[in-house]
Amino acid sequence: MGSLDEGHLCVEIENGMKLDVSEKEPETIAIEDAVKVLLQGLGEDFNRDGLKKTPLRVAKALREGTRGYKQKVKDIVQGALFPEVGLHDGVGHAGGVGGLVIVRDLDLFSYCESCLLPFQLKCHVGYVPSGQRVVGLSKLSRVADVFAKRLQDPQRLADEICSALHHGIRPAGVAVILECLHIHFPNVESVLLDSKHQGWVKVLVSSGSGVFGNENADAWSDFLGLLKFRGVTVDRTLTRDSVNQSWCPSSSSSMSKISSELVAANPEMVAAVASILRSLGEDPLRKELVETPSHFVRWLMNFENTKLEMKLNGFACGISDLLKPNGEISSRNNEQMHSELNLSFWSQCEHHLLPFYGVVHIGYFCPKGINHLGKSLLRSIVHFYGFKLQVQERLTRQIAETVSSILGGDVMVVVEANHTCMISRGIEKFGSNTATIAVLGRFSTDPAARAMFLQSIPDDTTYQIL
Repeated sequence: MGSLDEGHLCVEIENGMKLDVSEKEPETIAIEDAVKVLLQGLGEDFNRDGLKKTPLRVAKALREGTRGYKQKVKDIVQGALFPEVGLHDGVGHAGGVGGLVIVRDLDLFSYCESCLLPFQLKCHVGYVPSGQRVVGLSKLSRVADVFAKRLQDPQRLADEICSALHHGIRPAGVAVILECLHIHFPNVESVLLDSKHQGWVKVLVSSGSGVFGNENADAWSDFLGLLKFRGVTVDRTLTRDSVNQSWCPSSSSSMSKISSELVAANPEMVAAVASILRSLGEDPLRKELVETPSHFVRWLMNFENTKLEMKLNGFACGISDLLKPNGEISSRNNEQMHSELNLSFWSQCEHHLLPFYGVVHIGYFCPKGINHLGKSLLRSIVHFYGFKLQVQERLTRQIAETVSSILGGDVMVVVEANHTCMISRGIEKFGSNTATIAVLGRFSTDPAARAMFLQSIPDDTTYQIL
């Protein structure tokens, strides 16, 4: 039997690597067991196709995403300091004595310690050399990644990067600015009521040492002057207090009551998340992590299977009758193409239990003189299938089939999405996105109709981030 057969579980090939499951570490096994509890709490069968390997995939992703706990800055920087003289003549700063060095636009990700969701960050780091020596530029990125690969909040992450570099290379000063973006995942009830839900929380934080220790120092002016071409300005950098108050959506006071109720209703799931924290080398009783299990469970319960099955029955009933006056279906020549574009959605990858999000475009033919489907109805269909454990290909098909069943046939659906699992795991492909298409009825046989609909989709990717 081949190594990819479902029945051959000794070796799994993923991301180009072979994994011998007979040699899994105890921490990996513990996380797998915890994920099975979470899946059961969602009303899922972790032995069904699509979920059989989810516990292992989640364990691998979490351990890879928090590998920074086992890495040391000294091991990275040591041996990467190189002699470099300053100016030979004249007054000024350059080279290994006072010449500002900045590495910009480092794309990283980390895990929010408050809710365990990954967040993206763009890191700008610089230092002023001293002692006639400089550090290899790649080491700035690697040191930043060490601390990003831990459970974090933005300000502490910036402080830890800054402090580690200052002690590791002993420069005249270090400056760090982070642009952080945290997904604000709505629940299904709120997103149906609020079509303008803001899906992201973005903050900028800074940290400085040495000549950057004073926020009004001239060194900051030089640093920020070199960042202005990246759209970063000093007045957009938030204070430490404002970051603590506004960063993670799950920490808001309005969520406290919901979290408390979930702790009481799902003690096994909450305990499972605490077990995951311990397996990652963290202390669930650390004050910043005490509420994390309940925050994560509250978010995960958005995808509870049985809870959503009841909602589709309400909005689809009778719609097809409204579209067929006197029970007659108009001919093709008497039809018009309609479309609804950029319908936002949020979903959860069933392979890794990580979010994916984006927009849905729906095109369909409708008889002239008949009111086309309302945007709110199509948005409800999108959210119904989005708030499940999903894969994008299935999501696209299900939306198309449901709209087709209401209208009687001719439907085309395009889904464009960013997948968190593409950035927070081994592949780490920042900026990548995925498009899927489903065509039914006339769209499946009429290239001109497909082309007409595709041309109506705007060029700008409104869901693109950072």
